[in-house]
Amino acid sequence: MLVVEKIYSGYGEVEILRDVSLKVEKGEIVSVIGSNGSGKTTLLRTITGLIRPRKGSIKYENQELLDLKPHEIAKLGIILVPEGRELFPQMTVYENLYLGSLVSKESKRKFQESLEWVYTLFPILEERCKQLAGSLSGGEQQMLAIARALMAHPQILLLDEVSMGLAPKIVDQIFDVIQEINREGITILLVEQNAVKALEISHRTYVLETGKIVIAGESSSLLTLEDIRKSYLAL
Repeated sequence: MLVVEKIYSGYGEVEILRDVSLKVEKGEIVSVIGSNGSGKTTLLRTITGLIRPRKGSIKYENQELLDLKPHEIAKLGIILVPEGRELFPQMTVYENLYLGSLVSKESKRKFQESLEWVYTLFPILEERCKQLAGSLSGGEQQMLAIARALMAHPQILLLDEVSMGLAPKIVDQIFDVIQEINREGITILLVEQNAVKALEISHRTYVLETGKIVIAGESSSLLTLEDIRKSYLAL
């Protein structure tokens, strides 16, 4: 579904990603784990067109993405939940969700259907629908960020550090919802510092270190690797 091949990418003269390749098959949850500064967010920003790579290829269902603008990539169904949530704090929960539906004609047409679904996934958002997004708790804001992305009717959902700064109970709830989203047929690429949770729910995992993929394999197998356990799982 998504194929990243030999990407070199960064900011200005600073090269962050070097020779990065990965693939995501339809219906998978694929995780990318790594320490701070390893290039995880840069990878997602490159896939979504927010950063232009210097070299390489990114194809979505065999269509090259490098010539497309970010909004054109979003229209294809590649939707990012950014690190830090990036909500519109002075708008209500409902208004943030409505904005999420404006990505494409398809998502606008399915607004009511998608709204009912995200309220099922996150009942608290229906209760808070008239509340300003900036007044929500951190966990509720993360739920809204995911729900807003779902309103865009994604084919592949890119999640950037969704557990950051959240209480363990909320993290468990968020990861349960991610699995539910996947069961509904949405493919997921998950960038996550919480390596234990990422490995537990994903089918395959890539380990990114200093801008390079250093290990890749089935998540269940990586959980048992001693190097992974020592470096990322604190076990």
